[in-house]
Amino acid sequence: MNDGAVMNDTPPLGIIAGTGFYELAALDSPSTREVATAYGPAQVTTGHWHGRPVVFLTRHGSGHSVPPHLVNYRANIAALRDLGCVDVVAVNVVGGIDPALAPGALVCLDDFIDFTTGRVSTFVDGSGPEGVVHTDMLAPYHPVVRARLLAAARAVGVPVSDGGVYACFDGPRFETRAEIRMAAAAGANVVGMTGVPEVVLALEAGLRYAALALVVNPAAGLSPEPITMDQISAALDAGRADVLRVLDALVARQV
Repeated sequence: MNDGAVMNDTPPLGIIAGTGFYELAALDSPSTREVATAYGPAQVTTGHWHGRPVVFLTRHGSGHSVPPHLVNYRANIAALRDLGCVDVVAVNVVGGIDPALAPGALVCLDDFIDFTTGRVSTFVDGSGPEGVVHTDMLAPYHPVVRARLLAAARAVGVPVSDGGVYACFDGPRFETRAEIRMAAAAGANVVGMTGVPEVVLALEAGLRYAALALVVNPAAGLSPEPITMDQISAALDAGRADVLRVLDALVARQV
């Protein structure tokens, strides 16, 4: 464990969030610092929630200063691993491809499709002593952590869809109508810009990773109106409380 790791008999829970989630007000005695990793620095906030150690990481940095295609996903995942996390819960803000998923809907993801290009998506490029490694992706979102998320949601009465396919595009632009039609034809339910390679790297690092997706807009072409940040912000304001209620219940049930 690297210098600065949380020292506790209980491994810290890693929480990763993005747009609209830049702090965790529920953390007791939060401390924000930069953690050095083999892949560059990562900024984390450590503290306790219901007495459990937590390491919180916001993908886009404070004030949303890092666009999705420039996030240092390897440093972020390496920092959580080096700080002793075993379980990691991610929050993804997404567009809804499935017409049944209106803004405010929550989905506990169970699969993904990677439409990104040019991102560094592995820790094992064949140059290290481990050689070439092919990581199994049959269950990219850990079934135990997924089950705990769903149980936490039921405990507080927050509806969460059990299963959904996340389509990841590079951003920072929104997708075209044709790209959304392609993703829908491939079986995707939601679309975002940050879920991959994060989930892949988490598996390579041996972390038990699950993700809760908050729908904030219909994907391109599924509404007569263009996607705007005002629309996204309004849906975030409405859905943020439900996300935090689920996370609060998850942490409380695991203490």
